Amino acid sequence: MEMFIDYLVKHQTEFWLALGFIFLALEVIMGFSSGIFLFTGLGSILTGGLMFLGILPQTWLAGMASTGISSGLITLLLWSPMKKLQGNEPVAKDNSSDLIGHTFTLQSELTRNITGTTQYSGITWKVQLDPETAVDKIEAGKKVAVTSVEVGLFWVKLA
Repeated sequence: MEMFIDYLVKHQTEFWLALGFIFLALEVIMGFSSGIFLFTGLGSILTGGLMFLGILPQTWLAGMASTGISSGLITLLLWSPMKKLQGNEPVAKDNSSDLIGHTFTLQSELTRNITGTTQYSGITWKVQLDPETAVDKIEAGKKVAVTSVEVGLFWVKLA
């Protein structure tokens, strides 16, 4: 174990470069979901590069300080451009369900403010009036058709 520690002390440049690439590999494996591994990996690689060029002394204190500071600076520089890559568009409504077009009879009155319920396939679904429909009220006993589906919710219009 002592030989391994001596090796790391003598090869600081290689240690920081290897650590940086390990962090980048972890970021890729995790599907670019954390950001912490990305920024720390880039900071570690920058630290290894500075040590290789002789700009930074090959000590643990200099390596840890440089990795922390450079990770923070890289985060500040890349945060805004990476945020723009995510896009600001709202998630589009998914109307690909097999339930769209399903018709049933309302058990209670339905208005823009009053929701109802229905049983379908052993599940109690909330029923709401589709905002794009022309009517403001559907009486109990009327036949309605599903226009859109969300989790536990049918949006309906008159059939």
